[in-house]
Amino acid sequence: MASSLASPSPTSSFIRNKKDLGVSAFPSTSQIAIQKCKKQASKKIVSVMAPQQSERKPATTGSVKTGMTMTEKILAKASEKPRLSPGDNVWVNVDILMTHDVCGPGSIGIFKKEFGQNAKVWDREKIVIIPDHYIFTSDERANRNVDILRDFCTEQNIKYFYDIKDLSNFKANPDYKGVCHVALAQEGHCRPGEVLLGTDSHTCTAGAFGQFATGIGNTDAGFVLGTGKLLLKVPPTLRFVMDGEMPPYLLAKDLILQIIGEISVAGATYKAMEFVGTTVESLNMEERMTLCNMVVEAGGKNGVVPADSTTFKYLEGKTSLPYEPVYSDAQASYLSEYRFDISKLEPLVAKPHSPDNRALARECKDVKVDRVYIGSCTGGKTEDFLAAAKVFLASGKKVKVPTFLVPATQKVWLDLYALPVPGSGGKTCSQIFEEAGCDTPASPSCGACLGGPKDTYARMNEPKVCVSTTNRNFPGRMGHKEGQIYLASPYTAAASALTGYVTDPREFLQ
Repeated sequence: MASSLASPSPTSSFIRNKKDLGVSAFPSTSQIAIQKCKKQASKKIVSVMAPQQSERKPATTGSVKTGMTMTEKILAKASEKPRLSPGDNVWVNVDILMTHDVCGPGSIGIFKKEFGQNAKVWDREKIVIIPDHYIFTSDERANRNVDILRDFCTEQNIKYFYDIKDLSNFKANPDYKGVCHVALAQEGHCRPGEVLLGTDSHTCTAGAFGQFATGIGNTDAGFVLGTGKLLLKVPPTLRFVMDGEMPPYLLAKDLILQIIGEISVAGATYKAMEFVGTTVESLNMEERMTLCNMVVEAGGKNGVVPADSTTFKYLEGKTSLPYEPVYSDAQASYLSEYRFDISKLEPLVAKPHSPDNRALARECKDVKVDRVYIGSCTGGKTEDFLAAAKVFLASGKKVKVPTFLVPATQKVWLDLYALPVPGSGGKTCSQIFEEAGCDTPASPSCGACLGGPKDTYARMNEPKVCVSTTNRNFPGRMGHKEGQIYLASPYTAAASALTGYVTDPREFLQ
């Protein structure tokens, strides 16, 4: 007869058996305390031989009940299963499919090839199409991509197509939004408990709303266009507990760079990354979006933050559709847990040529910079520009290198000219940027984050050194293959623009 082991306690089997390891992220330079815990099986044996007992029917014994994580619950609901475990393969009902000008034409081509030239999409109101990547360019092929999207949306009567026709003046296009991941949130397409798939690796940004959001390829998107379903493998979950008061010189970009530096760009491969703790709870929605945005730079399948009052308040007036938040069970099992005391963290950068090439900003103070770029789905939101303006305002100085500003969306662009910066006496971001000598805020788009056509605004066409609020710093990412990109928060980017060197923002914020 099988041996009997100790029954699980009400708390997570992982947490119950955790073995805390004190590790310093920067042993020689920093005292950031990190506790890393790994799941272990209980070794306490209660009995080797179970006592003889009368046979019971299976119907009365039932199965052992274990909890589920947020990601497992969302996928269970979407696949109409009572419960799921990591490794399960299930057909998932998709709530929202997003595509854009780079991957949309390919996805449409596959849809038509496999379902027929006259086929209709599964649900015209659950497809969101957002031109945003290669927009403000004279490149004919890039322009043609947007034309393909427009023709398809007209043919299929797609409800949510954010079109742009007049490239000379983005403001003449009321439907045009800009960067898809920020527009999805602003337009109310992100809702707790749902499944959102997109043909872009940074679709994981939407996990900030307590939903399952991940990037997919054109072939998968073509299938979803026709069926509204996709076969997905349930990922195991890594849990990141961040506690402590957020210092006034840190932003969410520092938090995610810390995590990626800790676990590496492959550390979360096909895993869910769940973010909890008092620090996470204190973040506004746009900062939570930054946190989830870069989980893919750690190889993550998706990132997720539990929905709370901050989430619900943000969604007010943005969506009229009902939604049902889900939360991880207390007894859920995690592959690993990482704990951070954020109060001890210092401003960080990721040096060339990898997002996990982590360093303290102050350690790079001798790195001369040629330019600064503030923009993208990661660092081009309203809160990102308010943060940069705060540094410029505190310094009262002018930038020493070209500083490019690319708002993510039309709404962000408008905010730069309308919202007063706290403590500025009523000045807007645009006024502060002008006084600091920055470039005029550009037309909203993905811009030079991923290079793009040669005439893309702020593209690195020469081998320069750039401090950027974007998400990737691989060779050639922003244009020239010999360019060097230092990933940083808007605070650090602004501080670096003022000195011409990679600079710790505490030089201006303390």
